Amino acid sequence: MDIFMKAAIDEAKSGLCEGGIPIGSVLVKDGKIIGRGHNKRVQENNPIMHAEINCLYNAGRIGRYRETVLYSTLMPCYLCAGAVVQFGIKKVIVGESKTFAGAKAFMESHRVKIVDLNLDECKQLMKDFIQKNPELWNEDIGEL
Repeated sequence: MDIFMKAAIDEAKSGLCEGGIPIGSVLVKDGKIIGRGHNKRVQENNPIMHAEINCLYNAGRIGRYRETVLYSTLMPCYLCAGAVVQFGIKKVIVGESKTFAGAKAFMESHRVKIVDLNLDECKQLMKDFIQKNPELWNEDIGEL
């Protein structure tokens, strides 16, 4: 596992320690992390503060996003995939998509390259969380 996915996993664990949903994300440009974030829907009582959105928010205005790579511990949903497409991010590396299939086809249809690492650590993090918090997870993915 590379240092960037490890940083995304660290973000997910930070969110879990804060009482939130353990999904993390980092934005990389020129081999450096320029933004990091995690799901803060619970902590901020904000329905759109998903990990990828929080990461982009924390990166701030950077001008062009075409040379960036977005890392996320879980396949982005349509909200976050929309941000990827809107900003012109061309590559997304995910920890796993077994827990949540997300919007992979949507991103690929907009010429975004998706790399799914299928990491056991990411799957276990989500499995443990969902077993303990099924209602919160269903709320997060819009299944209530």
